Amino acid sequence: MRNLRLSSYWRSSASWRVRIALNWKGLPFEYLAVHLLQDGGQQFTDAYRAKNPMARVPTLEWTEADGQARKLSESMAILEYLEERVPSPALLPGDAYLRAKARMLAEMVNAGMQPLQNTSVTLRIKNELKADEKAWAAHWNAHGLRALEAAVQETAGRYCVGDAVSFADVLLVPQLYGARRFGVDLKPHPTLLRIEAACNELPAFQAAQPDRQPDAQPA
Repeated sequence: MRNLRLSSYWRSSASWRVRIALNWKGLPFEYLAVHLLQDGGQQFTDAYRAKNPMARVPTLEWTEADGQARKLSESMAILEYLEERVPSPALLPGDAYLRAKARMLAEMVNAGMQPLQNTSVTLRIKNELKADEKAWAAHWNAHGLRALEAAVQETAGRYCVGDAVSFADVLLVPQLYGARRFGVDLKPHPTLLRIEAACNELPAFQAAQPDRQPDAQPA
C-alpha cells in the first residue's frame, strides 16, 4: 500500500476511527479534508461522489505495488482490510471468541449508536422534522452507552478486550467525544471512561484527535 490518502472530516467519528488505525499500523497518509457542512456539504460534490457514492467520509485511497489504484469506504471495512494487510501491531485478539467480542462491541457503536447521530440524520431532524436534534442524539448515545458499559464487563482489562487495543477501543473513543458534544452524562459509565483514558495515553490515539487535524475548527 503506497500513497495512502484519507478523505476525512476532523470531527467525523468514522474518519477518526480510521485515523487511529492508520496511526496504530504505522501507515503514513495524506489528509484530504472534506467539510461536511461548508458549501452545502463538500461530500455531495460530483467529484467526491465519484469515489464514494454514499457521499460520506471516510474514504481511503492508495496505490498497490503494481500501480493499481484502489479505494475503500465505510470505516469497519477499512479497519478489517488494514488488519488483514498489516496484521502487526494487531487490532484484533488472537482468540476467535475474543475477536468476535471485539467486533461485537465495535458494532454496538457502529450500527447501534453512531448512525443515529450522523450529521445527515440530525440535519434532517432539525430542518425537516423541526425537532430537537441534540436531544435525539443524546437519547441514543445514552441508550447505547448503557448497553456498552454492561457488555464490556466480561472482557474489560486495561482496554475493552483485555490488555490489548482492539477495534472496540478504536470505536469507543470517538463515540465518547460525540456523546459529550450532545451533553450526555458519562458518570454512569466508569469502565468506559477508564478505558478511554488508557487509550488516550497512546500516541496513535493522540495523533488522531480532532483538534490535531489540519481542518480542525475552533471549539
